[in-house]
Amino acid sequence: MTFDEISMQIRTLLKDRNAVLLAHNYMRDEVQAIADITGDSLQLSMEAAKTGADVIVFCGVHFMAESAAILSPRKKVLLPRADAGCPMADMVDAAGLCDLKQKHPGVSVVTYVNSTAAVKAESDICCTSANAVSVVRSLKEQQLIFAPDRNLGRWIAKALPEKNFIYWDGFCPTHERLTAAKVLEMQAAHPDAQFICHPECAPEVSALADHVCSTSGMYIYCRTSPARQFIIGTEAGILFKLRQENPDKEFILASPALICPNMKLTSLDDILVSLQTMEPVVTVPEETALKAKGALDRMLEVPRD
Repeated sequence: MTFDEISMQIRTLLKDRNAVLLAHNYMRDEVQAIADITGDSLQLSMEAAKTGADVIVFCGVHFMAESAAILSPRKKVLLPRADAGCPMADMVDAAGLCDLKQKHPGVSVVTYVNSTAAVKAESDICCTSANAVSVVRSLKEQQLIFAPDRNLGRWIAKALPEKNFIYWDGFCPTHERLTAAKVLEMQAAHPDAQFICHPECAPEVSALADHVCSTSGMYIYCRTSPARQFIIGTEAGILFKLRQENPDKEFILASPALICPNMKLTSLDDILVSLQTMEPVVTVPEETALKAKGALDRMLEVPRD
């Protein structure tokens, strides 16, 4: 089946099901090309909640579909690939976080949205890579538990040296594969390029960057920067929209290792089958969803810098 043929079938089913198709910035190019909304994980869930759709088809990974279910409890959430997980999110569980909290009584927990609903439910507040510094700065406490991404936590600590962190030892395997040596090699090969990376990268990589930001921040930065060439230090899927929005600029992936196998699982065939069968459905138990939503709501109350 050609791209046009399968796209037409998917669009027809989306209309018939009153469904909205979401695609994370790291999805395959062809998936992003047919999506109704593309963006960061939480941004997608928030945008979907505003729609009149009855069904959310989330092209991403499991924790993202959980967030959509939490923010849209009356909508059906489909995750076309049930096996699309997030290794970093899997590095922390609710029981382990509870044990850490018991070792540090009274210390607030800040949890990255790249986590399961059960972990969010045990947290005081959530953050995204875009608002992490604002969220932590808003808290009165000097000492905080930060989970699960140690790299994002250390990046926040660099911006807010007055805070003390207890880090959960989690990380994104894809971003972790980008080394400082590789970045230096790319910078030497492209001396006029700006190096932009995600805060999930290791501290020694972030230290080499001209700008560190979330994927949504990368779109804004590259669109507004006078630079003509960029070395991109995040998952390869982001190149699709960057190149679409900036046809007169050059974007170079910092390393061929920056490909997340989980983000690349979802195909157009998977989306079509999911809409045909209305499976797999992602749900979150009500008590867990209410607690997790509390941590998300507290985050959303924080003014952005």
